Amino acid sequence: MSDPVRVLRRHDLQHLLNALADRGYRIVGPTVRDGAIVYAEITLASDLPEGWTDRQDGGTYRLERRNDAALFGYAVGPHSWKKFLFPPRARLWQADRAPQGFTVTPEPVDDAPYAFLGVRSCELHAIAIQDKVFVDPAGAYRQRRDRAFLVAVNCGQAGGTCFCVSMNTGPRAESGYDLALTEIMDGGRHAFTVEAGSARGKDVLEMLPTEEASAFDLEASARCTERAVQQMGRSMDVKGVPELLARNLEHPRWDEVASRCLTCANCTMVCPTCFCSTVEDTTDLTGDHAERWESWDSCFTMAFSHVHGGSVRTSTKARYRQWLTHKLSTWHDQFGTSGCVGCGRCITWCPVAIDLTHEVAAIRNSEGTHGSDR
Repeated sequence: MSDPVRVLRRHDLQHLLNALADRGYRIVGPTVRDGAIVYAEITLASDLPEGWTDRQDGGTYRLERRNDAALFGYAVGPHSWKKFLFPPRARLWQADRAPQGFTVTPEPVDDAPYAFLGVRSCELHAIAIQDKVFVDPAGAYRQRRDRAFLVAVNCGQAGGTCFCVSMNTGPRAESGYDLALTEIMDGGRHAFTVEAGSARGKDVLEMLPTEEASAFDLEASARCTERAVQQMGRSMDVKGVPELLARNLEHPRWDEVASRCLTCANCTMVCPTCFCSTVEDTTDLTGDHAERWESWDSCFTMAFSHVHGGSVRTSTKARYRQWLTHKLSTWHDQFGTSGCVGCGRCITWCPVAIDLTHEVAAIRNSEGTHGSDR
């Protein structure tokens, strides 16, 4: 029998942050900065984006004021939790000349573990997808990941580019969290239902001033995520998509989208599952000290596919096709799942509003295959 759902009142939320800090976690949560919701280290509940929401569409993102004091009344911003588990730029090791050769010193993993506050269901799925990519048990990703404490927040509204329902990744978190919150503001009550998803989640929950959820609280929590289901800004028919794309590699739609794509790599930078990277070795002028750095890269850059003789994918068409077919088709072959979680970031942050849900639909409609595997 599962543990009863608890309720944490809004004015007691600071107790959660204090409990995490007391356990040595660096707390990262949503904040407002530079006109966007971004993830950054926080210490106080007042650091959260109270009373803010976002308006998103293809190539459009704006913050707006809500008419209430919701703390999580937005969809997702340009940041994903990937940047903390798989940093955009990180030193891997340093080497120094010694009398008998070089001494190599691996870069240590940050001492304090992270606690992520405000992880949406689609983002939990994105983290689980990257877990399949970074499988080295001794690697820095795995060390950061295993120590991270995840506080999920179930979505109370969807953005204009969200389609997590289509991808079966939200809006309610079902697993992969330590604690899951649902913000309820019905009937003048501002509180959070809280569910534990792990032993360490239960340990933290026991330290909080909570009460057992009433039938009203449970109904309000269910209504919250049901609203998000009804507000999905996009949808995608995912049946047979891997096969659909695999048999349409020379479809004229690739030329059409290439005429609009800027190959700016925005979509890969904001994507919570893209994992392409490059490695750079540097030395000082004396040759006595060397370092190896890893940085995010993108399949949209010419250099990414460069081998002896030049780049493999020289055209915009080839690079966009590589990204989309990997994300929705060959990712299944590689990792046994789709590489897309329906967060909509790639649509929102594309300068020319290219929409992968529209591109898939255009290819499907040209075949007249609506959900069939043909």
